[in-house]
Amino acid sequence: MSSLTYDLTLAGLSVGSAAALTGIGLIVTYRATGVLNFAHGAIAMVCAYVLRQCVVEWGWPLWLAATVTLVFLAPGIGVALERFVFRPLAVLGGDPAQTLVASIGVFVLLVGGAAVLWGQGARDDAPELVSADPWGQLGVALVLAAGVGTVIRRTRFGTELRAVVDDRQLAVLGGIDADRVAAAGWAFGSFTAGLTGVLLAPYVRLDPYGLPLLVMEVVAVAVAARMRSLPVAVVVALGIGVAQSQLTRLHPSGWGEPLLQAVGANLFVVALLVAALALPRIGTRDALPRTASARVPTPQGAWIVAVVLFLLPLGFAGPDLHTSVQVPALGVVLLSLVVVTGRGGQISLGQAAYAGLGALFTALLAAGRFPGLPRLPELAALAAAVVLVAPLGLLTGWPAIGRRGLALALATFAVGVGVSRFVFAQPYATSGLALGRPAGFDGDHAYYVLELALLAAALLATRALRRGRTGRALAAMRDHEAGASAAGVQVPSLKLLAFVSGAALAALGGGLLGMGVRAFDPTAYDPVRGLLWFAAVVVLGADSTLGALLAAALLVGLDAGARGGVAAALIGVLAVLVGRFPGGPYEALRTGAERLRLRRSARLTPVGLRARNRLRPAAADGGRPPQGPPAPEIERDTGGAGGNTDAAEGRVHQTEPAPTLTAQALHARYGTFTALDGVDLNVTPGRITAIVGPNGAGKSTLFHCLAGTLRPTHGRVGLGARDITRLPAHARTRLGIARTFQQLAVFPSLTVAENVRVGAEQGRLRDPGAVERALRLLALDGPQRSLPAAGLPTGTLRRVELARAVAGSPRVLLLDEPAAGLDSAEVTALARVLKALAADGTALLVVEHDLDLVSDLADVVHVMTAGRIIASGPPAHVLDALGTTGAGA
Repeated sequence: MSSLTYDLTLAGLSVGSAAALTGIGLIVTYRATGVLNFAHGAIAMVCAYVLRQCVVEWGWPLWLAATVTLVFLAPGIGVALERFVFRPLAVLGGDPAQTLVASIGVFVLLVGGAAVLWGQGARDDAPELVSADPWGQLGVALVLAAGVGTVIRRTRFGTELRAVVDDRQLAVLGGIDADRVAAAGWAFGSFTAGLTGVLLAPYVRLDPYGLPLLVMEVVAVAVAARMRSLPVAVVVALGIGVAQSQLTRLHPSGWGEPLLQAVGANLFVVALLVAALALPRIGTRDALPRTASARVPTPQGAWIVAVVLFLLPLGFAGPDLHTSVQVPALGVVLLSLVVVTGRGGQISLGQAAYAGLGALFTALLAAGRFPGLPRLPELAALAAAVVLVAPLGLLTGWPAIGRRGLALALATFAVGVGVSRFVFAQPYATSGLALGRPAGFDGDHAYYVLELALLAAALLATRALRRGRTGRALAAMRDHEAGASAAGVQVPSLKLLAFVSGAALAALGGGLLGMGVRAFDPTAYDPVRGLLWFAAVVVLGADSTLGALLAAALLVGLDAGARGGVAAALIGVLAVLVGRFPGGPYEALRTGAERLRLRRSARLTPVGLRARNRLRPAAADGGRPPQGPPAPEIERDTGGAGGNTDAAEGRVHQTEPAPTLTAQALHARYGTFTALDGVDLNVTPGRITAIVGPNGAGKSTLFHCLAGTLRPTHGRVGLGARDITRLPAHARTRLGIARTFQQLAVFPSLTVAENVRVGAEQGRLRDPGAVERALRLLALDGPQRSLPAAGLPTGTLRRVELARAVAGSPRVLLLDEPAAGLDSAEVTALARVLKALAADGTALLVVEHDLDLVSDLADVVHVMTAGRIIASGPPAHVLDALGTTGAGA
């Protein structure tokens, strides 16, 4: 082995060892708490700064400073985070959305706090804890990996750790101290973060932004190990480190040289892109806090105040106006997050990349350096940049189709980091760029007026995505993605729309930011800035355009009027408290103001109450909506399955005979477990088909295969003569297959009527009267039609979900335990509605545990067990035989 190869291998082992430490810490924290700690790099940075402060500034001995930093401070940070930030979230149910935002909030808080305490400049005098010889670092990584692996696999604590991750509440009921396990995991994870920081600081730039981002790039190591395997994490880290070091030997000439140099210097970023976009994903649950209640309308007075405040800078002069120029531009960028995150419910940690591309493309087009396009005036260049960047939203929109939760967070973050490293940081793309302002808008006052005009246009576009059919579909996708797909919403296309629209707005805002400072500054669009923007929008109300404007004013104003980092620290504190305010403090303030207004509303005196009761006896109950549906008086159609009925009767129109839904030889597997083993089924028009059987019999799997939410391993699903086996759920809905869910699938931020309207707009037919008929059929046409779905009783929500399904004029209706949570009166009313639907020619399939309801409702019953149908026939015959054998439903 040559001396150069040997030296480069040693250098790669040194970098890989630090990356392995990061991977070990992330995996242990994730396995102990279920949290992917985005703040890992920030903890590393803080510990590196503290070690430097003790040794360089205060003159402590290195051993004492290292002991205080690594033995006490780093684990103490982890314990404090577990106790005061993540334990309350775990007690509330461990919502991955809230833990993700809280983790990003901790990152932003620590970065902002470090900038306030130590300034934003880079330090190059960090003390060396271990010599440059990589063998010591490699030994530390290997010993830690072996020790942690032994503890997890062979000790009682390791068993408790796995139990807490699998089901925290069940583990507590089993006598495990989940808080102790989680605290230990956080303490060890923070220790490894601190060790990584003090090992890397002497060899990289020590500043509040660079080191945290560098550590976050190597999260690819943990993702490649599926957040489970420590040996895989160590091997991958060492391999990437050595490979990155060896690539520095290559010096090709020509067009490939800058690209190869960029890859060689950022191989961990390449690994992050591959791990986030190509490898099997982790964390598939929802990524964002779901709105718990309908959004409180913003008072008109708040908008008047906002308009006045944004017009005030027109009276400024000098530096004050120059600073204010950044606010509308940043407001447009943050509106892009409102579109993607607030409207579409999709996490996006890479919006800074699109803002930077908007600024870069504007500068290149205005300078005539964009390949294939002539030099353009600045305003035309800005418009062209928006058009060019918008399709690039597919970079994050396409992964979003099949990813949710942490997987989507990592994918969008990886794209942001990749654009920053391979575009913004490359001299061939950005050297010598200047960015002027449009002709006629060179002065700050004139340019501010232009920004206000474009901000108003962005606000109108954002508002348009909240109104009408598209707005309701976006809200449905945000509130319950599976329910939206079942209602006929084309979720993949809608996700792409959200990301493309968000990219266009971010590009517009980024171009305005660049014009405002008359330069393209790559550091203004780095991934850490993107995390700060995301946290700011989420904590101030992701679905609030006014919140985005407030966030822009805070971020610009605080950093301009105080020491840099104050804004990040404030946003971090608010993000850490996200568990207390799921919709953001702004949403909580508006909700509180609304409640206060209601409490102050006028009340009748006893005399007035008696007078009202005499005049309106029906209002004696205080005007509250009925809690249970009255039994609808629906006459059966004697004209057969295909007749039209009068809208006044609350009937569903069937313009053509319903086809038969068939399943032929369906097989489905979950790993090595066979859930369906050759199931054949016919769901015929005008009849109610029921499926019963014990838990684990395969009923839900069969239901999902029919509905399109699960593709069978083998077999065929047909609708009439058409093979629909490979069609997704929303496509089947538009063919006339509607469904309900065992766990309620309603959209809490929409009203009852809006929930039903989503089904009517996205269903098989476009019928203007469908909403009213469905509301009338399910007894929802009273005052409760205008109430938000959030907070309504279970019985009412069951009717809302069924009304939404019926409003789409389905030909086949799949009902998954429709009587769950209903009282006897509600079950009776439900049975009458379902019988009326069947009489109208609808084909109904019911999966139900209530055998009495099945006996009264069904025309044919199928009994399932072990993935097979073992009995079929009329309810009396099949259920009597079922009772004789002692099998349960």
